[in-house]
Amino acid sequence: MRVAAIDCGTNSIRLLIADVAGGKLTDVARRMEIVRLGEGVDSTGRLAPEAIERTRKALVGYAAEIAELGVDRVRMCATSASRDASNAEEFRTMVRSVLGVEPEVITGDEEARLSFTGALHGLDAEPPYLVVDIGGGSTEFVVGFREVKHAVSVDIGCVRMTERHLHGDPPTPAEIQAAERDITKTVDNALRAVSGHGTATLIGLAGSVTTVAALALRLPEYDPRQIHHARIHRDDVTKVTADILGSTVADRLDLPVMHPGRADVIGAGALILRIIMERANKASVIASEHDILDGIAFSLV
Repeated sequence: MRVAAIDCGTNSIRLLIADVAGGKLTDVARRMEIVRLGEGVDSTGRLAPEAIERTRKALVGYAAEIAELGVDRVRMCATSASRDASNAEEFRTMVRSVLGVEPEVITGDEEARLSFTGALHGLDAEPPYLVVDIGGGSTEFVVGFREVKHAVSVDIGCVRMTERHLHGDPPTPAEIQAAERDITKTVDNALRAVSGHGTATLIGLAGSVTTVAALALRLPEYDPRQIHHARIHRDDVTKVTADILGSTVADRLDLPVMHPGRADVIGAGALILRIIMERANKASVIASEHDILDGIAFSLV
């Protein structure tokens, strides 16, 4: 069966077209566009018209590729920004007109479970696992073995924390301290909710984590094959985070692994990862390129 999974988050919209057989996914195409759908949602409570339009343009391209590659089933999941927005119906109407399917504005719990399923695909590491999916508007914490035992979604993400706290270029020490207080309180609550301190392996998902991993590995270019399942130590995450927060957006854009649409928010994403590792007392994190997108694809079978 050939399936298409679309994950529409606060910062990016991604497409996976894959063939599914024997419980395995074989990638046909993976795409990612930074559309910043959740721009301003934390303060306004609404999706901006220009953000919806950016998302529409990306979906037009995805719809064309889905048609060209002969997909049997399509599922699109929208996450934090769409949950929070008072005008989410405008977004859903746009998606139906472009893609021909109803977008599912999934709960934080469902987002966490799909992320966990995708993250464990092909993983060989000691359970129990703590999976953290650091998105643009929210972060999911999931604990389990091969199945989910506890899950929670909390409202800290790289876009949300940047808009709320990190206004300078580079951010000031006071701004960073305010973000640290906000993130630490939320992370501590999340770890208690999922019993995250008793886990053996920390797995990190999404662009903030994989970008930090690429920087820690000192890659000459972004290479998913080298990033996937790389184990990154906490000291390296701490150094990368400090370097990013001490640099301007222009400096970050010069880094060969940096996606242009992530440069202004990567500081907050790295800070969230660093604080999770500190508060969960984890010496390392395994970066995964498989995440909610793979979980959505598996759910179609």
